[in-house]
Amino acid sequence: MNRRTDTMMKMKKTTLFFVTLVLGSLLSVIPVFAASGANLEGGFKLVPALILIAMIVLFVSIGFLNKAEGTSDYYAAGRSISSFGSGMAIASNWMSAASFLGMAAIMYGSGYHGLSYVVGWTGGYVLLLVLMASQVRRFGKYTATDFIGDRYYSNGMRLATAVIAICISFSYCVGQFGGIGIMFKWILGINYTWSVLIGASVVLTYTLVSGMLGVTKNQQIQYVILIIAFLIPSFILTFKFDYFWLIPPIGYGQVVSDIVAGTATPFVSSLGHPMATVPTPEFAMPWDPATGKDFFQWMATCFALMIGTAGLPHVIQKFYVVPKPSDARWSVTWGLFFICILYWTAPLYSAFGKILSSNPEVGALAKDAIVVYTAQLGSIHPLIVGFLAAGAVAAAFSTVSGLLVAGSSAFSHDIYFGVFNPQATGEQQMRMVKLATIVMAIGVAGVSLLKLGLIAQLVAVAFSLAGCTMFPLFLIGIWWSRSNRAGGIASLTTGSFISLVVIAYFIAGKYGISLPGKDFMNYWLNPWYFAWIAGPLAVAANIVVSLMTAPPPLEVQKHLAETVHGVK
Repeated sequence: MNRRTDTMMKMKKTTLFFVTLVLGSLLSVIPVFAASGANLEGGFKLVPALILIAMIVLFVSIGFLNKAEGTSDYYAAGRSISSFGSGMAIASNWMSAASFLGMAAIMYGSGYHGLSYVVGWTGGYVLLLVLMASQVRRFGKYTATDFIGDRYYSNGMRLATAVIAICISFSYCVGQFGGIGIMFKWILGINYTWSVLIGASVVLTYTLVSGMLGVTKNQQIQYVILIIAFLIPSFILTFKFDYFWLIPPIGYGQVVSDIVAGTATPFVSSLGHPMATVPTPEFAMPWDPATGKDFFQWMATCFALMIGTAGLPHVIQKFYVVPKPSDARWSVTWGLFFICILYWTAPLYSAFGKILSSNPEVGALAKDAIVVYTAQLGSIHPLIVGFLAAGAVAAAFSTVSGLLVAGSSAFSHDIYFGVFNPQATGEQQMRMVKLATIVMAIGVAGVSLLKLGLIAQLVAVAFSLAGCTMFPLFLIGIWWSRSNRAGGIASLTTGSFISLVVIAYFIAGKYGISLPGKDFMNYWLNPWYFAWIAGPLAVAANIVVSLMTAPPPLEVQKHLAETVHGVK
């Protein structure tokens, strides 16, 4: 208790110092920066850089003040986080670069079809709340693969799902590192490669030191930063351009109407262009043929993202940081509330970005940075634009740190300790988890430099993979006591096989290799949403094979009934 109290006092002093430093620095340079304006691309931006540096110092300081002192701290934050605090951490952990930048980017490029990402990701948390949160916490353990290894009484499945958890965390991380690279490039005016490497080094530093304890504390602060940074420009944009500003998402409806009709307005962008566009009805019309998307693709994306959300290891792992099972359910409730604040606002940036960048003189803008470009084109003060960019970095940092802990924990706790060396000491586990964190960060940074797709699309691959491998095992494992090891293996094999085929086609397409049935795969088993069929097939395989083989051990069924569901 004394150690926690001392830590809190140190955090308060650090935060006070941080605020004083930032305010003093900003007040001294705001006039110079404001006079110079902010370029859409290129060039070092002083105020955003100061905000970014101060924010990084704060994150690293919190990491050092909340150093993990053992495996419990590193894996599950000592189970000491309140449901409200955990809800903030869940929201921050969830609202990655894909949420902060990617959702607006995908809607800016594809209009109504992009809303499938908002609906799918939000719906996934409802599934977690109703079907899994408190049940997973009652089962116990530290990680998602821990649950699967014990529920299906199989070290082989523990090993296989640990590898899959690492793959999911890896592919999810790639999109986040891309977001970090884009924002570091915009702020510092350096090339994308160096931006990724610098950002990766920073987040790796405090993750290595603090583990889940410091990561969760950081995520609470990161949520406050990113949500304030995201909301302020939305109020300013709607007020400045005479839309309903008291609740900006309501003003979004009128902006969309103006896009559909091509309505001219008396306002101009920061580049002096009129805020008008040619009529673009497909931007708001469901499944308009002009978008190249249809009803099936919209629904498949929604479904895949929903079940993928409920199967993400780094999200499930958050249920273990709270003291009680009831806290797990409330943490998801709070998390869903905090998430919806941002999700409700994201479409506004895509709509304003559409009308502010419509003039041909603007040229092509990187979709993944449209949130920042929209604020710039809307003549928002450069200080606020810089804070918005820093918020995007905070969003990416919060998710990357959680993913690195989830991936490295899967290696150290579930593979090294759980399978190969059950006698390993806590010190040995800590060495392995830190080594795994470094290796994973280096690998993710390398892949993110290849720029394989938009942030939201790259992240969607991780969701589809989780939706057809991890989610079926949790869903059936929690709610059907007859499910056994053979059924779990059949489920995992089915989901993994389909995933490997789809990813092989995806990689081949990126390198210009044409495989048989390419058009069929691109439509029905697209990498962004192939879980629409792979997930249900994995569930069916579990049920069929379980019914054909012996029931699970009595102690597994008893633990599930009494501990997880409270049936005596």
